[in-house]
Amino acid sequence: MIQANRTPLVVGVLAVAAIAGMLIFSAVRPPVEAAAVAAAADVEYLTPFGKPTRPFSPAVRVGDVIFLAGQIGTDASANGGLIAGGIEAETRQTMENIKRTVEAVGSSMDRIVKCTVMMADMAEWDRMNVVYREFFPEDRLPARSAFGTSGLALGARVEIECIATR
Repeated sequence: MIQANRTPLVVGVLAVAAIAGMLIFSAVRPPVEAAAVAAAADVEYLTPFGKPTRPFSPAVRVGDVIFLAGQIGTDASANGGLIAGGIEAETRQTMENIKRTVEAVGSSMDRIVKCTVMMADMAEWDRMNVVYREFFPEDRLPARSAFGTSGLALGARVEIECIATR
């Protein structure tokens, strides 16, 4: 019995399948320009407290995802200065600022899914965590990253940015 070389047949079948897949994909996928316009239309720069005084938006909504700018321990009644009292007081005020912002843009603390914590001194990590945990239920802790930095705005001890859903 003579065995035929099936390699050309297999290559041909795979080529036809790949071409068919590309044709089907291009038929169901909107053109790049239309997708870009739709995506751009679904981005909203949120300014719940009026026009920002610094060059960033407090929050940006993309679809049902809300990106909050980093918050530090400033109190509106303190003319934008940091609250006194060390890492615990700054963390508490930072978390209150996050809560105020996330609620003002139509979400809530229990819808925060990711936080990034930046700290001036990682030796204050445990003390920051004690306050941070007060703001989330034990079974709904957001994913989180943290790192130490050589400086934060206004000399803050901690800055936290978050991602939430609507």
